Amino acid sequence: MGRTQRIFVGDVQGCADELDELLARVRDAFGTRFELWAVGDLVNRGPASRRALSTLRELVDAGRARYVLGNHELALLRVALGLRTLSPLDTFGDVLAGPDASEWIDWLRRRPLVETGRLGRQRFALLHAAAHPEWGLDELERRARRVEARLGDRDRREALRLLGADPAEDPDRDLLGRLTSCRSAGPADEWSTSPPDESGLPAWHASWSARGHRWGVVYGHWSLQGLHVANRLRGLDTGCVHHGRGRDGFLTAWLPDPDADEPFGVPDEAFWQVPARRAYYAHRDASRA
Repeated sequence: MGRTQRIFVGDVQGCADELDELLARVRDAFGTRFELWAVGDLVNRGPASRRALSTLRELVDAGRARYVLGNHELALLRVALGLRTLSPLDTFGDVLAGPDASEWIDWLRRRPLVETGRLGRQRFALLHAAAHPEWGLDELERRARRVEARLGDRDRREALRLLGADPAEDPDRDLLGRLTSCRSAGPADEWSTSPPDESGLPAWHASWSARGHRWGVVYGHWSLQGLHVANRLRGLDTGCVHHGRGRDGFLTAWLPDPDADEPFGVPDEAFWQVPARRAYYAHRDASRA
């Protein structure tokens, strides 16, 4: 019997039909011998947040998927906890409106921010947006676990304190933002949600790569950047939900060779893409998506 195929999937954002199409192709190719690793932002902007969550949760509960939180999951949690109101562009109301909404919120609060593993001889991290350029993998994981413990605390008030904190005063809140929303970063602690042409800082992965890390990062969040394939880096957000806004959108999956010693090398063509089925929504500022 062959090895289990790990499949890393980019931002779904409520595009449940495309996720179903990808999984049908996966099952045709691998049967049950696969494990899905999702970079976060399963929800929001697209039409079927709850269905996308339910599909992933079924695999997570069966031990056949990993899933980290993104900025749109945090937006859902903030609405649920009363820290902000629904905006006209939010489409996760189907999660909040159900009789099991409270259970969904607790399940989401207890999802990780960082997952780690090994592909061949290379260790790697799965996260939504960005890693701190200066930290090694062990330090990244250690700090993320502390933030996860607060977010998933049995007492929801601890999650409320974390999500409502000022990042300038709470290092955990700052890290939560970096992991889920960062696009550019300096070599130390300065970072921004904006891309480099707006922030004046380098792309976070440029600062990270300059440190010569030996481990890999799989991430999403940056749809305008598109598919990013570089040494030890795989950025998988190809804007499925942004289809029709001057570009084509895809749901992208990376299928590294399970027999490769160093699958994070380049060049690499081990990608599947599911075209978006239609244009989903309009937004005045695509860089903030």
